Amino acid sequence: MNKAIDTLPQDIRPFFESNLALLSQHVTDPLDAIAKSPAERHNHFILLDKYGRFPFEALPRNYKAAVTKFGKAKLDANGLLPWQIGVYSEKLTEAMKAGKWDEARLDAAILANYVAEAHDPFNTTDNFDGHLSAQPGVNERFATTLIDRYSSFFPMRPNDAIFINDPTDRAFEACLSSHSWLETILLADRNARHGENSFTDEYYDRFYNQAAAILIRQLSDAATDVGSFWLTAWVNAGRPQLPR
Repeated sequence: MNKAIDTLPQDIRPFFESNLALLSQHVTDPLDAIAKSPAERHNHFILLDKYGRFPFEALPRNYKAAVTKFGKAKLDANGLLPWQIGVYSEKLTEAMKAGKWDEARLDAAILANYVAEAHDPFNTTDNFDGHLSAQPGVNERFATTLIDRYSSFFPMRPNDAIFINDPTDRAFEACLSSHSWLETILLADRNARHGENSFTDEYYDRFYNQAAAILIRQLSDAATDVGSFWLTAWVNAGRPQLPR
């Protein structure tokens, strides 16, 4: 969250800095909601490989057009992540426009969660846990364990936040970019395992050496995009004066 705030221009950075604790507290609200509403789970991924080959042009980015083509049941089953990002981008815009700052704070935190999830390659594939490539748990090893073990070495340098012309389209681009790294990550895991099924310190060192650049890039891009979605919502709301 700190890295995302660092991407913001001075016009809006103080608002997010002063609400860092609240944002950090509520950024996991969408994950917590899954326990109460199983349907929420579909908002956290999109199985792009269910729609043909990269860059998946068979899938319309307009939600209504996608429903018309594939049906709501199929879209739900294959995940709604980029559309959910578009929904919450609009919710944050409307809350800011109306001066509903408590609502805006919560929407900003929730939006940050979804945007970050679009930068996890394993949230974009039917092989989300490695079961299709005989690499069970590879998603956790990449997106959780490598961070836990090596994050102090990460040279994260997010770019400055920029205005996004079409939030839903940008969400799709983030998912596509994430998806493009999957085969490289899977190959790095296979190489690091050396044919073994135990995940030793040596395995993680090898995996980190081969996959760290991707992980750092995805984390940096996630921070840039979170800041950019916040900035975009504020601009689209008419650049209202933000409370401190």
